[in-house]
Amino acid sequence: MLELKNLSFSVEENGRQKPILRGLNLKIDNSRFVVITGPNGSGKSTLAKLIMGIEKPTEGQIFFDGEDITDLSVTERAKRGISFAFQQPVRFKGIRVHDLLRLASGKDISVAEACDYLSEVGLCARDYIQREINASLSGGELKRIEIATLLARQTKLSVFDEPEAGIDLWSFQKLIRIFENMRSQIKDSSIIIISHQERILRIADEIVLLTDGGIRKQGSADEILPALIGTAAAVDACERLK
Repeated sequence: MLELKNLSFSVEENGRQKPILRGLNLKIDNSRFVVITGPNGSGKSTLAKLIMGIEKPTEGQIFFDGEDITDLSVTERAKRGISFAFQQPVRFKGIRVHDLLRLASGKDISVAEACDYLSEVGLCARDYIQREINASLSGGELKRIEIATLLARQTKLSVFDEPEAGIDLWSFQKLIRIFENMRSQIKDSSIIIISHQERILRIADEIVLLTDGGIRKQGSADEILPALIGTAAAVDACERLK
């Protein structure tokens, strides 16, 4: 379980502290598919980075499985079972897809095992297993390979920061099917997705709506989505789907 207690984060701007998150409290139980949404500037991506340890909170604490991980590094959090997928996946010149999956799993997995992970994200394994993680891959291909690495890690908590960013409609449709499959197979792990997209919001077990650095609403998709109609977040979601 992930628990955030009185979490705040500020940045310095023009010699003054600008608050991004203010006293945020949130609990996410195991086996949950949670989508965090809200208008631009509400603190969504900042919250994701705080969970992973990329940023450090100004105030407050972060607990994971009952342990205070507030001061732990990204590496230590990864060892405890937290994974993070960036808006723009990193390219690794000279590293093959098989190598990356092997590094992610932490063991010497076979080509067949690596191919299984690629198949789960809708990639033809024989076309990708020996490919380099470089500029020859499209944004959609990189996204799916990154998700395959998270599957290989078999982590307790996977955090996706706007996975729809920078991909075309065809790739987005593939991405939705991957998340639907991940949700159907979720067991003791949990998934957090930062997203505006209505189709991602609709498959969530729980939606958290952030505005002005705090939680405005939290509940099931059936409870939260109707309330979003007509709001800036809903309008933005619709625009992105055009």
